Amino acid sequence: MTSTQFKGTALITGASAGIGAIYADRLAKRGYDLIIVARNAQRLAALADKLGKETGRTITSVAADLGNREDLRKVEHILRDNTAITVLVNNAGVGSVASILQDNADEMEAMIELNITALTRLTYAAAPGFVARGAGTIINISSAVGIAVESLNGVYSASKSYVLSFGHALQRDLADKGVRIQTVLPAATATDFWDVAGYAPQKDKPTTMSAADLVDAALSGLDQGELVTIPPLHDGDQWLRWEADRRAFGRNFANAKPAPRYAK
Repeated sequence: MTSTQFKGTALITGASAGIGAIYADRLAKRGYDLIIVARNAQRLAALADKLGKETGRTITSVAADLGNREDLRKVEHILRDNTAITVLVNNAGVGSVASILQDNADEMEAMIELNITALTRLTYAAAPGFVARGAGTIINISSAVGIAVESLNGVYSASKSYVLSFGHALQRDLADKGVRIQTVLPAATATDFWDVAGYAPQKDKPTTMSAADLVDAALSGLDQGELVTIPPLHDGDQWLRWEADRRAFGRNFANAKPAPRYAK
């Protein structure tokens, strides 16, 4: 049991296993009470019991399918009403390795509902309270395929590109209001994600990171003040250069006339 100073409450989605469960463990040990959210009520209850005994923190489990609008609204209400919440970890998500010719549109729509819609609505639910209190942290789990978009399923990659872009806009809107935004880009990580996505062998490849290493690195990045954390990228300056180029590139769009190459 820990005597770490209480730091508020962290709400973590997709918390019953994998990256979300590691975040729950690490944040509880850092002094946070937890609200852990996932579909699997039995796993959540077991995790809540384990972490409560190990850390002495108050762990509340909320069984919810964030792809279901009624369940999503339930979690939104918690974020709006519970003023003790100081951290939101938007981790819940689903992926695929299939091409457009192998997946169907209904499955892709469900992916968008979870990876984009739920993350967005929960962020919108948390942000006003954080701003009103002048403090709060939102951690959004994107993916390296949000940049390396050709690597996996196109809808999955696009959904993670959304999370990265959304994080940039949130930083612009909320940074001066006391709210921290961190976007985390894991690459291949050894979790059940790959079983659901349809490529379980990825978990055992030598280039696949453990969930514990991923989360520990992400929290170290948070401690260092990083806005975007890419744990598998060893040359951190490469991201800084790429991001600087992107921002400079955007300024070149301010032209009222088309480029000369389009002249007839």
